[in-house]
Amino acid sequence: LARQGAQVVVLDRAPDAAQEVAQTLGGLAVVADVADEASVQAAFDQVQSELKQPPRIIVNCAGIGSAARILPREGGLSTETFRKTITVNLIGTYTVLSVAALALSQADATSSDGDRGVIINTASVAFQDGQVGQSAYAASKGGIVSLALPAARELARIGIRVMTIAPGLFRTPLMETLPEDIQSAIAANIPFPPRLGEPEEFALLVEHILRNSSLNGEVIRLDGALRLPPK
Repeated sequence: LARQGAQVVVLDRAPDAAQEVAQTLGGLAVVADVADEASVQAAFDQVQSELKQPPRIIVNCAGIGSAARILPREGGLSTETFRKTITVNLIGTYTVLSVAALALSQADATSSDGDRGVIINTASVAFQDGQVGQSAYAASKGGIVSLALPAARELARIGIRVMTIAPGLFRTPLMETLPEDIQSAIAANIPFPPRLGEPEEFALLVEHILRNSSLNGEVIRLDGALRLPPK
C-alpha cells in the first residue's frame, strides 16, 4: 500500500514495534488495543486529526492464537481462554469495524459509485478446519466470517465495502518464534506451494480487493489448498 502511494498508519499495542514498521513505510504509528473500545476510538481520532481525513482503507489483522481444550486432561473448564480469544479476535474486529464505519460515514465519497472506503477483516482457515484445541480460535474466526455479509449489506448504503481474508499458514512474527525444523514440518502440510505464505502475498490480495470494486461481502481463503488435519 505504501508503494502504491498510500499513507499507512500502523495501529498496535506495542509502540516500539509499531514505530519501527511505520518508519520503514514513511507512515504513522498509533498505539491502540482492539479489546478496548475507548482506545480504538482515541486512535481513530488521532489519525483523523493528524491526516485531516479518516482512513479510507482498514485492514483488521489484530488477533491472538491461544490453544485450549474444551475438556482438558487435568479437568476443569477453559472458559477464560475462550472469553479472552473472543474478546480480542471477534469483538476487537467488530470494534475497529464499527469505529471505522462511523468515521467513513462522515467522509465525502471518492467516486461516482459513492465509494467511501473498504474494510478488510482477517479470519483464518480454522473457521472451517479448526483443529483439536482450537475451539476458541476457530469460533472467533467463524464469527468474523459470519460478520462479512451482513456488515457489507448494511454499510452498502453509505458506500463502504467489507471483505474478509482467511489465511492459511503464513510467515508471521509469531510463526518465526518457532524453530526452523518445526516451521518446515508445519509447511509440509501445504499442497502447493509447499511453504509458508509470505506477508507480501497477503498484501497482494489486499491490493486486489481494493482495486476490484465488485468484491464485497465475501470471504477468500488464501491457503495454497491447505486443509488442516484434525490435530
